[in-house]
Amino acid sequence: MSLASTATEFEMDLELRYLYGELARLDVLLQRAVAKAEVAKETNGQMQGLVISPHEVESLFVRPQATPEEPEFAEFDQRYREAMAGLESAAVDAARYEYIPRLAQLRTAFALNTFEFDAFLICLASALDQRYERIMSYLQDDVTQRRPTANGIIQVLVGNSEERLRFLPAFLPNSRLVYHNLLRVSAIGDDPGPLLTRALLADESVMAWLLGQYEPDVRLRRFMQLHPPIPTEEDQLLAAESWETVSKAVNGQTVALFHGADLGVQMSTARLLSASGNMPLLSLDLELSTAAGVAIRDALAIGIRDARLTGAMLFLRGWDVCLTSGAPSSDLIKLLFDADVPVIVSSEKEWHSHGFERANSIMRVTLERPTYRQRLTFWEHFLAQVDFPVDPSVAVQPIASQFALTSRQIQDSIYTARDTALQRKDAIQPRDLISAARAHSSPNLSGLAQKIDPRYDWEDLVLPEDQKTMLREMVQTVKGRGVVMEEWGVGRKLKASAGVTVLFAGPPGTGKTMAAEVITSDLGLDLYKLDLSMVVSKFIGETEKNLGKIFDEAQSSSAVLFFDEADAIFGKRSEVKDSHDRYANMEVSYLLQRMEQYDGVTILATNLRANMDEAFTRRMQFIVDFPFPDEEERLRIWQTLFPVDLPQSADIDLNLFARRFRMSGGNIRNIIVSAAYLAAANGGKVTMEHLLHSTRRELQKMGRLITDMDLTY
Repeated sequence: MSLASTATEFEMDLELRYLYGELARLDVLLQRAVAKAEVAKETNGQMQGLVISPHEVESLFVRPQATPEEPEFAEFDQRYREAMAGLESAAVDAARYEYIPRLAQLRTAFALNTFEFDAFLICLASALDQRYERIMSYLQDDVTQRRPTANGIIQVLVGNSEERLRFLPAFLPNSRLVYHNLLRVSAIGDDPGPLLTRALLADESVMAWLLGQYEPDVRLRRFMQLHPPIPTEEDQLLAAESWETVSKAVNGQTVALFHGADLGVQMSTARLLSASGNMPLLSLDLELSTAAGVAIRDALAIGIRDARLTGAMLFLRGWDVCLTSGAPSSDLIKLLFDADVPVIVSSEKEWHSHGFERANSIMRVTLERPTYRQRLTFWEHFLAQVDFPVDPSVAVQPIASQFALTSRQIQDSIYTARDTALQRKDAIQPRDLISAARAHSSPNLSGLAQKIDPRYDWEDLVLPEDQKTMLREMVQTVKGRGVVMEEWGVGRKLKASAGVTVLFAGPPGTGKTMAAEVITSDLGLDLYKLDLSMVVSKFIGETEKNLGKIFDEAQSSSAVLFFDEADAIFGKRSEVKDSHDRYANMEVSYLLQRMEQYDGVTILATNLRANMDEAFTRRMQFIVDFPFPDEEERLRIWQTLFPVDLPQSADIDLNLFARRFRMSGGNIRNIIVSAAYLAAANGGKVTMEHLLHSTRRELQKMGRLITDMDLTY
């Protein structure tokens, strides 16, 4: 049996000889039907088939009776035997070369009985040769009906005997011919008409395959592909670690469920699995086909049909589109387990079917997100494959460690970096890869969090040296976690996650958000700021739901999640007096659990560390205290925040403001901005008066007492 999608020239010779043999047999059946029609009905010359005579009307009320074969039709028996002899000779020649003609494969694959097969053959013949259309219009007594109908097919194969009603169900929607999309109904509008008069056509994809060329259904041509059972070098690379797990799990199951984040690894693993059985792999993307308007059930049914025709293993990508209600419909599940071909279902989420009886077992395989070592291998492989110069300074180890990307995201990132470098007419630089990796890992958090574009670097951060050192250590921890956690095995024994959990504690305006921006900029990651007071809900269970959605969306990005106002949820654990207290403590535990499971960086910011439960602070990997700035630090903040291009008077004395006004960096920023607006409306230069007036307003907002002496200089 040939497994190629396209028949060779020699195979095509065998195919055509067998097909002509079947058509010769069909010709005898049609000739017999024509001869019977000529005897049974009155001839009306040129108007035959258009005019119904009174004699014919009278005969319509006579129920057909089974009668012995008339002697004059005996000659057709001899012709039929001769046709069968020619067909058997073609089959023997094909068998000599261990080749099964595709028409015979189709009959076996769909378990068609003699009537069903001959009915399909009539529809196929009408599609291959217009002569058969004219013959069918004569037999159906209607020159306008050139395509076979259920009534016409029954007339040819059964005649007018009482047995004809037994064969009518062969054309119902759940019949093998229609259910498996071997035949399709041609109808005008939405009404296919009565069952007996429906025009039937052999499916074009099936016809193309019978003629030696596999062509997917026109609706699925962009979403379905037949792969030969020869895995590529890339398949071997992507599935190197998953193959051992999958090959051990295979135990004769006809349905396998692959779930996990890396769909590229799933695809490559499926190709190895099909190659191990010497079967081609037919991949169908249900998500894309559904988006293009093809009904899920139709796409799945056609995919199963084509897998049967081609002897392929079916790989269903994008199965998550079927899980809108948590589980696929029973109709889709039935299609899967009635497929009679090996099927691999690929999804990101794990799922289970309920309330459906099935005889076959399921192979469930979880393909985890690529490890650091896998990601590093993928980066090196795809970067070597791109036909474009790469700067020698490029090192993929930090990128592989910082970004938990899938194989396809890594490949797309390299393509994006190449495009950027091509526009610049330069080699691929490290910044190109980091920027592309960040773009392809961006989570869908726009409705849940505020994305912050980092504006500051280490020189802008005014903190005691010990705190700065701690922040730098945190950055090094993130950059080196791939090596430490995976290559050195620390994660297997001592820590459950490669994530980094941090607590920033200090009064408002002391630089917590700025510090988050600085470390995020250094890491080349995205920063998302979330206000925990907005996430916490008074409704039981809603807080966990909101938090779960945030971490699920961010999981693939390794983004830095900055939770402000952590006091809203992380106060000292309350004594359980009622159900609300119990659920409040559960919310805290849930947040800690998700933080530890998250592979990125999670920062909690609080104004009052004293309010934090010690049981929680022990679970933080880093705790950085942001003290209120002293005079020297306040001066550095004034100098750092004061824009170089801001017009200013020569007599501005920043030392005076640093010495006289005990303020945090956030207050100082507000004063500078307010003074700039005053200057724009009055004089065009920032003066001491503008700064002092803005300081007065800021102190009033803070509720501080102000004297005239404070505002003199």
